[in-house]
Amino acid sequence: MNFSFGKNWLSYSEHALRPDKISAARTSFQSLLRPIELRGKRFLDIGFGQGLPLFLAAEAGADVFGIDIDPVSIDALAATHRFFPSCPMPETRIVSILDNAFVREQKEAGGFDVVYSWGVLHHTGDMNKAFAHASELVRPFGYLIIAIYNRHWTSPWWHVVKSVFNGVPRLLQEAMVLFFYPILYLRALRLSQGRRPLAARGMDLRHDIWDWLGGLPYEYASPSEVERTLARFNFQLLRCERTEGFTGCNEFLFQKMGPP
Repeated sequence: MNFSFGKNWLSYSEHALRPDKISAARTSFQSLLRPIELRGKRFLDIGFGQGLPLFLAAEAGADVFGIDIDPVSIDALAATHRFFPSCPMPETRIVSILDNAFVREQKEAGGFDVVYSWGVLHHTGDMNKAFAHASELVRPFGYLIIAIYNRHWTSPWWHVVKSVFNGVPRLLQEAMVLFFYPILYLRALRLSQGRRPLAARGMDLRHDIWDWLGGLPYEYASPSEVERTLARFNFQLLRCERTEGFTGCNEFLFQKMGPP
């Protein structure tokens, strides 16, 4: 892991998270999961970050479990917990979805009805293996919900930018954030069209920009590439929400059509 997503999420949870952002995140989460009924379901969040999906799934009655590779995410989760006093702290583990022993253990334990991973599998360093492992953990006729960076002609160039960002001192990173802020702000403004927040899903634009510039490892795929890959694991695409512009994630809802 090159970039500490956990530190960025901790900063977000401590300084940017507010009730209005949680409300926006709840609306987005419910829209993404429609028409899945979470009550009584086993729900896994791969790369839980600040923990909002875990708490929102728990609110809906799911039995939740989260994994993340960055230990600082535990602190971010604890900071988010103050907004969900009626929910117990979710069960979590610091482990990679690429860990063969973990996947085997969870598969033998019965797997999950819903496996959720928003903007994470493309940061693992081996996206295809991450797809395979996440797929294994979905029970027959269960659901896989993922968001993956869209393939765009600028994608290789962004990989260079991210590599430079991770290789320079903090002061120069701050300078890069200031340089790219107007570009990403104008993109967010155009996509919001004055009707939605600049940062979707209850997020925060400044923290999103740090995440975007720092996010290594970094892979990407077109919607058709993701659909073909998941079809090999016996998944049917139910819905795809495509991003717009030169960066962003396509959101996918897949259902497993029985044992492979």
